[in-house]
Amino acid sequence: MQEAGLIQLSSKGLYCAEGDFFIDPWYPAGKAIITHGHSDHARIGQSAYLAHPTTCSVMKHRLGEVNTQALNYEQELMINGVGVTLFPAGHIPGSAQVRIRKGKETWVVSGDYKCHADGLSEPYVPVTCNHFISECTFGLPVFHWQPQGEVLASINQWWQQNAVQGLQSVIFAYALGKAQRILNGLDPSIGKIFGHGAVIAMNQTLHAAGVNLAACQAINQASKEDLKGAIIIAPPAASGTPWLNKFEPYRTAFASGWMAMRGSRRWQAADRGFVLSDHADWKELNHAVESSGAENIYLTHGYKAAFAKYLQSKGKRAFELDTLFEGESLNHSSEKELEANV
Repeated sequence: MQEAGLIQLSSKGLYCAEGDFFIDPWYPAGKAIITHGHSDHARIGQSAYLAHPTTCSVMKHRLGEVNTQALNYEQELMINGVGVTLFPAGHIPGSAQVRIRKGKETWVVSGDYKCHADGLSEPYVPVTCNHFISECTFGLPVFHWQPQGEVLASINQWWQQNAVQGLQSVIFAYALGKAQRILNGLDPSIGKIFGHGAVIAMNQTLHAAGVNLAACQAINQASKEDLKGAIIIAPPAASGTPWLNKFEPYRTAFASGWMAMRGSRRWQAADRGFVLSDHADWKELNHAVESSGAENIYLTHGYKAAFAKYLQSKGKRAFELDTLFEGESLNHSSEKELEANV
């Protein structure tokens, strides 16, 4: 990264010295701008958090009564002479790209993002800049997402087949973002829809923040009769735990972009894998880079080496950044959160 640039990579994360704030710091660092509420981006210990209103609600749910300041999309806030604006990232509800500018120098930190609309998150908005810091979790040509409608139709078909056989269906998905996408796409005529406590708690938080969600019952209120042919949405950390025993007989599935990799489903010991990601695929990553118009592209977490090499072959100035962001793992729910919401 440029030595005199507005944003530097420090030992605590991305830092703007002129504004004296960090973006998604991975250690306690003081004032922080947060792109979204997933645990690898919104961490405990900051003195103050600036984020979209929905993300502020999520952080208070996950981190406790932290000091938050809400900033709506496309409203510039001046911090020590540096302009800060949030733009929709399309990743999950409230997710944001962060634009930092002063004079003729403009940076955009993407956070996590996807470019296709999912009917739940605020749709991604391209933002022009000189310097673009982009994730590239799925930065290989092999990653190409099917239309969401087709994936959700496959999930409903799988659920229907299980219900006909007298089986319960348990689908594992992030409690924040993925679970709500699946919930809004389920067909309630097939059977009853239940959620793990962590999913229900997050649904309540998002609903209170104004996010429209389909109905979902808490699993701890279900009788054995209620469970017949039902579908249960649970965080990935619940996979392989004794909690599942109450749903026998059942079938399991994972919803993740990693299901596109051969062997992922078997590695997770699930009966089925559905390729559904909250991150950009190969085509979308290239679209985001092109639409930014950036002179310099900095790549974080994921296949950053391969994607940087590809962009360089196209004549672009692309660089790798080593960060502690995780991208899409198969477990974005903390064990503490899981245990508290069984």
